[in-house]
Amino acid sequence: MIPVLGLVVGVVLGLVFDPTVPLWLQPYLPIAVVAALDAVFGGARARLDGVFDAKVFVISFVSNVVVAGLIVFLGDQLGVGAQLSTAVVVVLGIRIFGNAAAIRRHVFRA
Repeated sequence: MIPVLGLVVGVVLGLVFDPTVPLWLQPYLPIAVVAALDAVFGGARARLDGVFDAKVFVISFVSNVVVAGLIVFLGDQLGVGAQLSTAVVVVLGIRIFGNAAAIRRHVFRA
């Protein structure tokens, strides 16, 4: 219940304060969100598998976001930022859909 309450509070605060993302950070935000979603779906799958560890989840969450951001930053510095952004989204998307399929199998037994 606490995570749901935190989500609701975060959404309400975002709507009230209407934060803006600095221009230099805008290319990295979508990649960070996809990397964070990968960690969240991995954590949900681990919970259903009975092997969830909060320490591993937090480290996975932070490291996914940092590594994905660094890959895109490196791509920007090399002049191939769009291609590396696409690669990161594809790889993390595959992982997200794999975890979503495993979650579906646990929940619906199908």
